[in-house]
Amino acid sequence: MSIKEYFLGLDCSTQSLTGIIIDFESKKPVISSSLPFSEYFPHYNTDHGIIKFEDGKIVHSYPLMWVEALDLIFSKFKEAEIDLSLIEAISGSGQQHGTVYLNEKFFKALKNLNSTKNLKEQLENVFSRETAPIWMDSSTTRQCEEIRETLGGKKETIELTGSDTFERFSGPQIRKFYQENPEAYERTKIIHLVSSFMASVLLGDNAPIDHGDGAGMNLMDIKTKKWSDKALNATAPNLKDKLPDLTESYHITGTISPYFVKKYGFNSETILLPWSGDNPNSLIGVGLIEKGKAAISLGTSDTYFGFMEKLHTDPHGESHVFGSPTGHYMSLICFKNGAIAREKIKNKFNLSWDEFSKILDKTPPGNNGNIMLPYFLPEIVPHILNPKVYRFGFDENNKDANVRAIIESQILSMRHHSEWIGEKPNIIYATGGASKDTAILQIIADVNDVDIVQFEISDSAALGAALRSAKTYYDKNGVKKSWAEIVKDFTSMRGTIISPRKKYKKLYDDMVFLYKEYEDFVLRGGINPEKYRQKFIELYFKKN
Repeated sequence: MSIKEYFLGLDCSTQSLTGIIIDFESKKPVISSSLPFSEYFPHYNTDHGIIKFEDGKIVHSYPLMWVEALDLIFSKFKEAEIDLSLIEAISGSGQQHGTVYLNEKFFKALKNLNSTKNLKEQLENVFSRETAPIWMDSSTTRQCEEIRETLGGKKETIELTGSDTFERFSGPQIRKFYQENPEAYERTKIIHLVSSFMASVLLGDNAPIDHGDGAGMNLMDIKTKKWSDKALNATAPNLKDKLPDLTESYHITGTISPYFVKKYGFNSETILLPWSGDNPNSLIGVGLIEKGKAAISLGTSDTYFGFMEKLHTDPHGESHVFGSPTGHYMSLICFKNGAIAREKIKNKFNLSWDEFSKILDKTPPGNNGNIMLPYFLPEIVPHILNPKVYRFGFDENNKDANVRAIIESQILSMRHHSEWIGEKPNIIYATGGASKDTAILQIIADVNDVDIVQFEISDSAALGAALRSAKTYYDKNGVKKSWAEIVKDFTSMRGTIISPRKKYKKLYDDMVFLYKEYEDFVLRGGINPEKYRQKFIELYFKKN
């Protein structure tokens, strides 16, 4: 009789908490559940998990809501009659960069959790700051400039931390908190990331920050993978004393807190790993463990990311390098105008997603020469703080042109801004909510002239966390399993392969040039490329 070995991956994302339990023997998910915050926790009055302040640049969330969701997801597993005692190891994923500020009551509360009460009522007084700034926050431009200047400039900042200073990154957010509320900063005993905060709740103790998520703070030396004293001192006083330790992604932090053992039936010997950021977890969840592969995640934000064997940074400072759970590195480019921008077009014309997709299918590649720069929100890549949507060749009321333009513009931007990596992938994996739409994936394939693999499991961050926990569990027990063996059967749970239509290769090569020229025109005062657009139209759309 075989022994079941379950592994749990959790993902505390912007809009929901997701959990997936996998059975490594059968190579199948046992259960997957997701709790959208707005639906399950309406009493927090969030907009899909977020709180917007002032002019929209300040964007926070409630850590207590995430804690409440953790209790609920385990309750749902228990109601589904899943034997949680079979779970051998747990890891997790958190939306990157978000910071959680905790007072001196935090440690005592974790050590004394009572299984007859819920987490919310036991942890509601442990915060020195009720809300947590998250990755969508763009209110720290001054702090970014101050840190960058102290570190010697943009080039030096990138070489030290792996990224330029960005408004959403943890360091600038911490500096702003220190400057605007020094008394609360002083009362803060520890500052966690979303990932390490949630990991601490599971552990019942202070959990470390892994190198993958630590790299998204502008505080870690990307080469040594240690806290940089120079970066810490440029950010806020006594900051090192307020941060958890850094650790490898595969480090075992301990066993699960007795609270979860008593309340939900977990095994007291269940081992815990550090949680990481959603992007490093997704790297594993889609099987990016070697060169030549890239992935596009179509979620609240859109990301383009890939495996990096050796450290290589973006000289333009638009993109990032994080630690990979394999011990290597990963490249990542984040586009804030993802799902929300697509939804704005969909909702403007009162379309269902099926109607939206049918419009993509019937409109011509190249969109009759219509070009959009889709900055509905402040954008990360390229760096835009004052959003505005630019349309060339059409207006906001042209339904078909707008639908095609929002998708083409997003994919053209990805191709343009990923060129610094220096390698064209031979395959791209697609994940995230919009990856279920084959019309969108066809455009990705055509623009990049590469096969797109559509994943049937879109919760790649949660799956990646579960696979990470399996790898460490087997390593601990002396069972040799390579990363390729760990991810092989799970990351082959895919839908169809969408191949590029070769007849559109030159069209999109020309269109990406056109897109670059319009971006330069709008953002940097370059020459108006209208004459190039007219040539593009004449070449591809004028009837003979």
